[in-house]
Amino acid sequence: MQKNKPKMLIAGGGYADIPLIHAAQSLGYYVITSGNRESDLGHIESDQYCPGDFSDPEAMLRIAQEQDVEAVCACCNDFSALSAAYVAEKLGLPGHDSFETALTIHHKDRYRAFAENNAIPTPKALGYSDIENALNALDFLTLPVIIKPVDLTGGKGITRVDSHTEFHIAIEYAFLASKCKRVVVEEFIEGTRHGFSVFVKQGKVVFHFTDNEHYHLSPYLVSAASTPSEVPKSAITNLIGQSEKICRLLSLVDGIFHVQFILRDGEPYIIEICRRAPGDLYVKLVEIATGAKYSEWIVRAAAGLDISDLRPKESQGGFVRHCIMGKKTGTLAGVYIDPLVEKRIVDRLVWWKEGDIVENPETHKFGILFVKYDDSLDIMAEAEKLSKLVKVDVI
Repeated sequence: MQKNKPKMLIAGGGYADIPLIHAAQSLGYYVITSGNRESDLGHIESDQYCPGDFSDPEAMLRIAQEQDVEAVCACCNDFSALSAAYVAEKLGLPGHDSFETALTIHHKDRYRAFAENNAIPTPKALGYSDIENALNALDFLTLPVIIKPVDLTGGKGITRVDSHTEFHIAIEYAFLASKCKRVVVEEFIEGTRHGFSVFVKQGKVVFHFTDNEHYHLSPYLVSAASTPSEVPKSAITNLIGQSEKICRLLSLVDGIFHVQFILRDGEPYIIEICRRAPGDLYVKLVEIATGAKYSEWIVRAAAGLDISDLRPKESQGGFVRHCIMGKKTGTLAGVYIDPLVEKRIVDRLVWWKEGDIVENPETHKFGILFVKYDDSLDIMAEAEKLSKLVKVDVI
């Protein structure tokens, strides 16, 4: 360890956290990562790995105190965002909302209630903490509905229910998956799905980036994102207004504010919000497409450093972030990338090895590609083609 370097705890250390780790190091921090998996790729890049469950706020507080850190930053996970807010509150560190506010943002039942009370466009939803009461949800909502654990992301524990016979099983599944044992039952809204990633300063949106979401086998786990988006300017203006309204109502500190929404008939319905970097190297997509120093902005804000130089930046061309994924369980024999795709790749992070075992093809990733296109092309169509042009051979 180099002397006199301030210490930053990044409550995580997966591959998606590597841009944050590098950004913190470039700012002069000695970076400590944590998590339950010592083999995670981010720990190789950090200065020190301290084992600990980043979903446990007390575990992260203990590491922060033992290591005498001066700043804390969430990894690309909602549990980490909650733990980071908890640590910052307990130690009086800047750059984070209160723990109570973080719970309102990151727990789906609390956010849905907040949204309804403040006329923020979001699906109608009901929250439950026990199965018996949850089974009465269909007395108030019309099929189809979506059932979700309140505290998980990435499609975990989610079921769309189209009939009464499916409802009980879906409720039990969601409760089983939820760490805090709470679920939401919400109306199902048809439409296209998108991300809206912004940076807020003094309650105002000073940078925004919109994408199209794409899916692999699971309809609830985003496997690719493309830009420029097909979202009309009117919807983006609406989202900016809603984001600033939420910032004002909750007195949010400066930093990242990421929204997932469904676009129906030109109107955005906010599904999720979070105050941490999105996963699967999403920050790299923003950086490659716009030239913005998104990872650095996130780290600086989390550390309470100056972010006065933030400026709006537009996408410079068409880009797709594509997760390499297979379609069945088995053993990986290899990955084939079509030469037409290969020549368009501008960045990549891959970790696959022949012989890797695939237990769940809905979630198993072998790497991430960033592909550039002429923005005159149909980016949505090009993004959908990639799952056929990047072939994963599982036997």
